Amino acid sequence: MNALTNDLGQPIGFPVPGWQARPLPPRTPMAGRTCDVAPLDPDRHAAELHEANLENKDGSNFTYLGAGPFATLAEYRQWIDATCLGKDPLFHAIIDKSSGKPVGIASYLRIDAAMGVIEVGHINYSPRLQHKAASTEAMFLMMRRVFDELGYRRYEWKCDSLNEPSRRAALRLGFTYEGIFRQAIIYRGRNRDTAWFSITDKEWPALKRAYEAWLSPGNFDGAGKQKARLGDLIAAERAR
Repeated sequence: MNALTNDLGQPIGFPVPGWQARPLPPRTPMAGRTCDVAPLDPDRHAAELHEANLENKDGSNFTYLGAGPFATLAEYRQWIDATCLGKDPLFHAIIDKSSGKPVGIASYLRIDAAMGVIEVGHINYSPRLQHKAASTEAMFLMMRRVFDELGYRRYEWKCDSLNEPSRRAALRLGFTYEGIFRQAIIYRGRNRDTAWFSITDKEWPALKRAYEAWLSPGNFDGAGKQKARLGDLIAAERAR
């Protein structure tokens, strides 16, 4: 869409007719084929999440997170009770369909309903979720809620610029890299330059088609190995 100009001929951006503030994300589950994403409930989820996290023996999953690793369930539960039960961030547990157990967490945060902008973050996948189809489907379910259900315009992913796995994940999932915010925050007593990524509502339809094709049961063989790569499907849809 072309930008408008004012009476002086200056570009002033494309129109957004009839825009209204969007609803806040509800505290309701999102159902998928390989996983469900449900609001985090400490009584139901904390113990099994902690058990799953302990499989990350060296604690490397927590290197770029603000807290953890947690040696005991009591420590983990204390962190959840203090940090994860508010409206923003709105934390969710990722429930593996095959076991019925929570295997990771993710949240919506920095929710700007007036502008239609929302971020996904605080992502912590235990070894039980990493490199599984459910790890991708969880992100798809959260995107689908943001764009299809709530009508937001922009979905953000931010991470420590040194966090190469997170940066690769963002690109694989279809986010566009936007740059580095230098000396953005201090955490764990050290500086963080923050890498920014985003998806907009105009990009979502192509991404949604690619996700649906990738998540289709027919895209996986008997051993659960993918036939078509998500990145290839996204590239094909963007080229249409």
